[in-house]
Amino acid sequence: MTDSVRLHPAEPPPVRMPSPFAVEDIAPAARRAALELVAAVDPAWGLDQPGGGKMFGVLVVRAPDGRLGTLRAFSGMLAGSWFVEGFVGPTFDAAERDAWWPAEEAALDLLDPVARSARSRVLLKRIHDGYRLANARGEVKALRDLFAPAEPPGGAGDCAAPKLLAHAYREGLTPLALAEIWVGAPPATGGRIHGSFYPACRGKCGPILTHMLLGLDVEPAPEYGTAPIPADEPRVIHEDTTILVVVKPIGLLSVPGRTGRLQDSVQTRLRARYPDATGPLVVHRLDLDTSGLILCAKDWDTYKVLQAQFARREITKHYTAWLDGPVPADSGTIDLPLRVDLDDRPRQLVDPVHGKRAITEWRVVRRADNRTLVELRPLTGRTHQLRVHCATGLGVPIVGDRLYGQPGPRLLLHAGSLAFTHPVTGAPVELSAPPTFPL
Repeated sequence: MTDSVRLHPAEPPPVRMPSPFAVEDIAPAARRAALELVAAVDPAWGLDQPGGGKMFGVLVVRAPDGRLGTLRAFSGMLAGSWFVEGFVGPTFDAAERDAWWPAEEAALDLLDPVARSARSRVLLKRIHDGYRLANARGEVKALRDLFAPAEPPGGAGDCAAPKLLAHAYREGLTPLALAEIWVGAPPATGGRIHGSFYPACRGKCGPILTHMLLGLDVEPAPEYGTAPIPADEPRVIHEDTTILVVVKPIGLLSVPGRTGRLQDSVQTRLRARYPDATGPLVVHRLDLDTSGLILCAKDWDTYKVLQAQFARREITKHYTAWLDGPVPADSGTIDLPLRVDLDDRPRQLVDPVHGKRAITEWRVVRRADNRTLVELRPLTGRTHQLRVHCATGLGVPIVGDRLYGQPGPRLLLHAGSLAFTHPVTGAPVELSAPPTFPL
């Protein structure tokens, strides 16, 4: 084995390589190797400084002689360098880039803004052309071809997973299991926690890893929202001539997804139950992983009235959640703007410049076993608002959050109460449904 490989014979490798997009199925050998990496972090790298954290990766490999080992990698650069002892290098030819990039970089500083922008686009294409990515079959593709006809996103090819696979193929090693883990302070955009494992990002790494894993026996990437849900779900807890309120179970979409396999949803099922209903039925949505109350309208007029109530913030929703750690304060308000992570949908980011305002009121209900039970009241309705606000605003993710914390059997977040004005009678309506997880 090469010097970059650590012998790692303790745990047997999996029979089939787990998908790098399934953080729930990390192989024990890869998990242990990642935790060993975290313990060996050099303080001089500054990962604990604000915004200084980074994604690292490990890859369990088998050499031609049958011995097992692990490779280590970091995303992007570490301590200002592409090369750090004990870690694999970049996927591009560093010597080739070094032959032209310093002079071009210096020349850019001498150009006016318009010329600099035009020249930067030319240089970016040249940078992309330096990435030639192989798979287990020996097939090599250019980075730009993997994203065509779109342009590769920024940093494509520089994540830990592509680096690990590229090095393994160069050295004649067989990849067996991969894991990526965040080390250090969270990024300014939030959503990453020290010591937590994360799946490979779909935006930057999806096309790359799909190609690089060809020729290996790999579990398919998970497709959330396709698990079977009992036919009697969602359960109706209130119904009259114009409205419905149902309890959505976890794992069921609120509305159909974009692919043919993601058509099962609250909306689809209610459409089948109420064929005479008009309009979209579902007035607001809950995340796939969240359970709880959803308000639905049987006709367009009712739908528009209820939508207007939401827009005026006249509808009150309260959620219950267990947080995966202690929260020192007893109550407060979180005001952090959010936008989608374009490289890793459906994850959301905190973005003060481009994000939409998101506000959540919260209070602690009780504390037990290093967890905190909280009540959450969103004043806005952004995607994943409560999940990001807890993980970033409070610094403690919701238990079981596979996107912003540690994956578990389920996300312990439940929309338990709903209060609104009836669109026809004008009477106040208050409904509740307890969560299915222990309080």
